[in-house]
Amino acid sequence: MNSPHRRAARTRGHFPNDDAALKLLHVVLNHQNADWKSTSREWFEARTQFAIIFGERFMGR
Repeated sequence: MNSPHRRAARTRGHFPNDDAALKLLHVVLNHQNADWKSTSREWFEARTQFAIIFGERFMGR
């Protein structure tokens, strides 16, 4: 997750102010979220463990 942020900042070179840097990081983060389509490989196992430990409080959301 940090690699795209570093790459974008390095490509840009410099920023006139802090807001410009934050805007670029915001754009990169939104682009990453749009491309994220898969779930974690271990989520099924973790979900099963949560259901065992927490019972009814965890409804497999």
